[in-house]
Amino acid sequence: MTLRWGILGAAKFALHHMGPAIHAAKGAELVALATASPDKAAEFATFAPGLQRHDSYDALLADPGIDAVYIPLPNHLHLEWSLRAIAAGKHVLTEKPMTMAAAEFDQLIAARDASRRLVAEAYMIVHHPQWQKARDLIADGAIGRIEHVDTAFCYDNRAEPSNIRNRAETGGGGIRDIGVYTYGSVRFAAQAEPVALEARIRRENGVDTFAQVAGEMEGPDGSFTYSAITSMRLFPRQEVVFQGTRGLIRLTAPFNAGLFGEAQLELHRGGGQSELFRYSGVNQYVLQVEAFGRAVLQGTAYGCPLEFSKGTQAMIDRVFEAERAI
Repeated sequence: MTLRWGILGAAKFALHHMGPAIHAAKGAELVALATASPDKAAEFATFAPGLQRHDSYDALLADPGIDAVYIPLPNHLHLEWSLRAIAAGKHVLTEKPMTMAAAEFDQLIAARDASRRLVAEAYMIVHHPQWQKARDLIADGAIGRIEHVDTAFCYDNRAEPSNIRNRAETGGGGIRDIGVYTYGSVRFAAQAEPVALEARIRRENGVDTFAQVAGEMEGPDGSFTYSAITSMRLFPRQEVVFQGTRGLIRLTAPFNAGLFGEAQLELHRGGGQSELFRYSGVNQYVLQVEAFGRAVLQGTAYGCPLEFSKGTQAMIDRVFEAERAI
């Protein structure tokens, strides 16, 4: 069986990453794209021959030949078009953040339950084996009890003022774009939730370009301190470190694995013991599409349900509530 996919909008991310991933994934077929531009559709057709173009999003949603829809639209449009896609009877995978506030997830959860369709946020890192390994090591006590976690995700797009990430009206800002990783990844791997947070945020033209978050999170073995940096104005950096009473886990390309660098997980323990786990050639976008397809076609559990994504959005909401300007 094959899941037939359509994409709403010819976003660059869809062109370079998710479109090819859908085409390459087992059990998936990219069959349609909604765009008014024949030239943009032609770019997608270079890797997906025979791709059908619809002139509007509504026309694609009305196509009975499409089972699932991927939505890479600007942030402020995610909720509306996710709900419209569910109402059209499609399974839905929407880019992060799926909503602008945690409470809005309740609409998605209710629509998902009523429709009996799979609806999920495109949080690809939970499908990557490096994050599954980190979660398993922590749960197995490989580094003892976690005492501190620090995360960082930075890039520099100051030369792109028209980029949707630099525009307040499209729901831009570094926290919504990449805080979802520095916050949600710790929730996933450590099975932890925030207890107290402080945030120092710098803004330009209404969007956050730098945020430093510090606080405390609570996991199965107790609380630990937490810090995170996100920025759209710093030299590129990605790193996550889980520091425990008996060891340390470091992920050196935790979020854009294979693009920022080779995915590697370092495990350091007492007596100078260390192990290095390398994940060359793993495409987390393909893994995400395949996991989505198995959940729809075979009824397997999906690794990132809406309830988890709502929790990460709730943490993002708390960061904004704790904002202190710098």
